Amino acid sequence: MGPLILAGFLHCLIGATGLAGKLLRFVGPVTIVPAILLMGLYIVKPAMRYTEAHWGISFMTWAIAVTLSLYLGHRPMTIPVWTRRKGFHTIRYPLHRVFAILISILIGWAVCGIMTAAGAFPADKTNKQYNARTDARADVIYESEWFYLPHPGQFGLPLFSVNAIVGFLIATITSILDSVGDYYATAAMCKVPPPPSHGINRGIAVEGFCSMISGFFGVGHATTTYGGNIGAIGMTRVASRHVFITMSGIYIVLGVLAKVSAVFSSIPYPVLGGGIITSAGVFVGVNLSNLKVINLSSARNLIIIGTAVFVGLLVPSWMEKNRSQIDTGILELDQVITTFLGNPNFLGGFIACFMDNTIPGTDKERGIAAWKNPESRDTAIHYIEGKEVYEPLIPECLKRQRCLRFIPIFPNYSKENVKTNGKRNEGYAEDGFDEMNTNI
Repeated sequence: MGPLILAGFLHCLIGATGLAGKLLRFVGPVTIVPAILLMGLYIVKPAMRYTEAHWGISFMTWAIAVTLSLYLGHRPMTIPVWTRRKGFHTIRYPLHRVFAILISILIGWAVCGIMTAAGAFPADKTNKQYNARTDARADVIYESEWFYLPHPGQFGLPLFSVNAIVGFLIATITSILDSVGDYYATAAMCKVPPPPSHGINRGIAVEGFCSMISGFFGVGHATTTYGGNIGAIGMTRVASRHVFITMSGIYIVLGVLAKVSAVFSSIPYPVLGGGIITSAGVFVGVNLSNLKVINLSSARNLIIIGTAVFVGLLVPSWMEKNRSQIDTGILELDQVITTFLGNPNFLGGFIACFMDNTIPGTDKERGIAAWKNPESRDTAIHYIEGKEVYEPLIPECLKRQRCLRFIPIFPNYSKENVKTNGKRNEGYAEDGFDEMNTNI
């Protein structure tokens, strides 16, 4: 709890002071792509823990999601509705694409339930296929209380350890680097302009603040972006900010209703594995789309990206088998070096960032110019919303306050219009998005 609180405070401070936005001068697509790609590649190992419970059900869950989202996504369903104006009538809407992941999970869950009842899965807990049973974690449901109100200090006072603090600080730097890449990946997925510096600062600050809350409540993990959510946006084509706000309220309610939330922990492993294949696959593809803004004919860029990915795979793999080889005589220093060399996305991102900023190259060649001025990148790209999507949700009267221009998490309203009129692209509905603001 203690190291998480300190790491969250540092995370928040980096965003609130504007340091995160300043990083954009040094962190570009050449840095982001290898770092996020390595994270996506290393998801394979934890994903295998779920898929190996039953490969057939995992791929069935994945196949249903892909079929509903991609193969049948362009074919809208006929849905009966009722309105006061027209009464009962039918509309055509791709409902199966919007709920593709949810439908695939429910079908996979139902199949596991039928096979569990039929005795198709072993009752031996040491067997890997045991985790495919719907009752494999039924004890969690039975032992959970109906209502539970989380509160600060519920597990005692925070403890502090130098070793843990150092590890958390390294994870914080990695998280910030990952988040910046996720912001751009989400923007590309939602077809909105890349995030401005004040949007990145605000995002990093909020992540750090929520991590601090997690530490006080004893949650045990920080708050950061998750590539699987970007994959879900790509599969369902739902990116409404209102949907995410509603879901956050539902999550809070489920956190209080412990018995109900425990039901979701009983989802069979292969069903979760199929969901990971779906979301992680889209996430890796979206990350690679950042390559379109750099000069891929440049040997400089190719060497940097290739070296960062290769070393990011090589060194952490060696560290897994040879952790005892790091011996400087100082235990704390050994742990710092081990943490640094064993983190693939941080190591690969660090190498890419160092080479990208020391090897000569123009901003256009590195792709940074396209991120700073997306309008000059490609006139064929039509965004469904403008930069107004990054404006914070505050009253209009507060936007006229001069003090906001000195706070890095807010845009400079003295130079920008307080009210912006973002014109949507005519292809908005065709892409499957609803008519609400896209969420970053």
